Amino acid sequence: MIQPKKHYKHLFFDLDRTLWDFDSSSKQTFIDLFEQFNLKSFGIQDVETFVSVYNKFNDYYWDLYRKGEVTKEVLRGIRFQTTFDSFGLDNKLLVQQITEAYLYHSPRNVFLFPNTHKTLEYLQDKVTLHLITNGFEEVQEIKMQSSDLRKYFTTIVTSEEAGVKKPDARIFEFALKRAGAEAIESIMIGDDLEVDIEGARQFGMDTVFFNPDKVVHPGNATFEITDLCELCDYF
Repeated sequence: MIQPKKHYKHLFFDLDRTLWDFDSSSKQTFIDLFEQFNLKSFGIQDVETFVSVYNKFNDYYWDLYRKGEVTKEVLRGIRFQTTFDSFGLDNKLLVQQITEAYLYHSPRNVFLFPNTHKTLEYLQDKVTLHLITNGFEEVQEIKMQSSDLRKYFTTIVTSEEAGVKKPDARIFEFALKRAGAEAIESIMIGDDLEVDIEGARQFGMDTVFFNPDKVVHPGNATFEITDLCELCDYF
């Protein structure tokens, strides 16, 4: 449980899987694309099977992207290419079409975690809100606009703009400098123990681990919540 600390003046949020329900949005996009491209006719049994395989490759290549081992351009295409390869399908046109369709529709399929707007609307009158995200700059901007979240945040920092990705301490340094904030008066809120929580902690910021699934973990977050509205009780 978060204890009230009046010295917090700046709250830094992650976006995907903290405010934006990435998994629900992505799932709905795949349901739509599975029907649009009639993937069953290519021998893929159902959308759940396709998504399960895709997620495995997506997580793998995103990890490489965070480490700087693959580029954004490679990541975007290869996760779909390897997914289709695993089904024994060699159809470059289909891969290209689905890649483009996914990138267009996914940030426009708005799914937010419960109480997102309610919480941010309350907090913006109490503290200054900021965002730090590893997502692609143009995609994250579409998400912010389509979900009407942009209005709450004074600054938004992407890893592309900063030149480094969370958990690198330099992105937190970049974000705090942009915000005119000190680490002692700032707190990071995110869902990823390594990327958001440990990264910010190593930089000297307090942290809030957003854990809606109540996953048991050995993390070192300063505080932990399971619903965003819990933040309203303490700031």
